[in-house]
Amino acid sequence: MASLLERYGPVALVAGASEGIGAAFATALAQAGFGLVLVARRPEPLETLASELREKFGKPVETVALDLSATDLEARLREIIGRHNVGLLVYNAALSIVAPFLETSLADKQRILDVNARGPMIATHVCAEHFAARGGGGVVLVSSLTAFWGSAWVATYGATKAFNLSLGEALAHELAEKNIDVVVSCVGATRTPGFVKAVSGRRAPKSMSPDEVAMETLAALPTRGMFVPGNFNRVAHQLLSRVLPRKTAVKIMAKHTKSLL
Repeated sequence: MASLLERYGPVALVAGASEGIGAAFATALAQAGFGLVLVARRPEPLETLASELREKFGKPVETVALDLSATDLEARLREIIGRHNVGLLVYNAALSIVAPFLETSLADKQRILDVNARGPMIATHVCAEHFAARGGGGVVLVSSLTAFWGSAWVATYGATKAFNLSLGEALAHELAEKNIDVVVSCVGATRTPGFVKAVSGRRAPKSMSPDEVAMETLAALPTRGMFVPGNFNRVAHQLLSRVLPRKTAVKIMAKHTKSLL
């Protein structure tokens, strides 16, 4: 982890940092010696986490309460970058609604697109410009195993995660010549607050802790391109993506997701 600070320091920007995987990334990076800028919509849990990290690791932690679907996202991020020597972006923020497509409003679907696809595209563009000017940097886009096939009952969410995977894989190749590392972490079931609430005692897929996801993903750097954290998830990805027919994979995932309705 010390090499991460040497390669990407001194400051990391974590979007969607108030809880779950984002908070785990923030904690791991503070432990590695990074100063932090934590961005999320809700200020209270964000500041609670920041206070804990300042006290435990003695590093500067700034919080920015920002809705990542905001129309002025680019300007807000440029203002942040202008005040900090950010060398690593982690875009974890995501909105997921488990429901039938026709029972999810167009407004909710648009917000999913804004947070999950428009947001990381803008954040990556703004940060990569800065990284290119400073001679290098790193980008972590948190995607999902749903990126690999159509995902019934979370159709819009899955489509945005496919966007992140495609964007990240392309930029991993394109930005390498500018010394910018891009990794797309395709996460499986993880015991985030939202996941635990959705499962609510019901049978659920084998899951990882947020800390495990963050640590494995950061350990993958500076490897570029797609990464699947967790041995179980890697086996499941191989089986569903390369062994079974695609229609079968879609049916299997749809059955598991429908159980959460």
